[in-house]
Amino acid sequence: MSLTVAIQMDHITNVDIRGDSTFVLALEAQRRGYQLYHYQVESLSHDQGRVLSRAAALRVWRNEDKYFELGEPEDIDLSQVDVVLMRQDPPFDMAYITATHILDHIHPATLVVNDPAHVRNAPEKLFVSDFPDLMPPTLISRDAERIKAFRGQYKDIIVKPLYGNGGAGVFHLKPDDENLSSLLEMFFEASREPVMVQQFLPAVRVGDKRIILIDGVAVGAINRIPPPGEARSNMHVGGQAVETVLSKRDLEICERIGPALRERGLIFVGIDVIGDYLTEINVTSPTGLQEINRYNDVCLEADLWNAIEGKLK
Repeated sequence: MSLTVAIQMDHITNVDIRGDSTFVLALEAQRRGYQLYHYQVESLSHDQGRVLSRAAALRVWRNEDKYFELGEPEDIDLSQVDVVLMRQDPPFDMAYITATHILDHIHPATLVVNDPAHVRNAPEKLFVSDFPDLMPPTLISRDAERIKAFRGQYKDIIVKPLYGNGGAGVFHLKPDDENLSSLLEMFFEASREPVMVQQFLPAVRVGDKRIILIDGVAVGAINRIPPPGEARSNMHVGGQAVETVLSKRDLEICERIGPALRERGLIFVGIDVIGDYLTEINVTSPTGLQEINRYNDVCLEADLWNAIEGKLK
């Protein structure tokens, strides 16, 4: 198919071409002959019924010295393109939510990946709560006494911001840690949002598995090992990617959530599994394509574009 694709992303100058999933999506789109445009969410506008962005034609190469070229910025009407990829990173704040409302005006005539209404309604740490039997014991609350009672029951806990990303602001509190009250004061002074509190899973020491699902079907996984002395396995904080396979439990989890993803138009999703438990469903800007490709000799970006072409047909 000959497609015009607008990629809503953080500026491409900040991309790590060895690990960035958006970059390989752009490479594969270019290989197929698609016309690519690059724009940042700040230039997204709703102007008297039209959804506009200040965008530049984009070309990409896997070359460290010169990996992209942008044309002159121009106003484009996003209703006139075939696909918009929402690929800017969180935080999932009101700016992010506003962008989903604006893109609602063109979807599905212009296919937005992922469906903006369901991106808005499925933040990673809340959507997962639709499947409580798949999760570790979890509390979402701003009630300090309830949080302390949860800690009294489960002893070893993780506390994290409800709308954070990349492992930022994630704390592991061991049973003898005396900082819970101070930590909650810090969270609640900085934000009016609840926090997520979970029972700590010692299985994280052997890895936090990132599984990619395309249109609700598991297509590959990578295991992320936290560095010594660290409870977080995110690549941003030094997690090491290692080869893995999908276990029977992983497949059970994916089969449970797959229909819900398809129903919501969530074509590109990354879930996090620790041991036997689902901990997050990432729908905003999932990562992991290049790492999985590297270890499994696959091309997941091609599978994703095949799925998108199928939706357009």
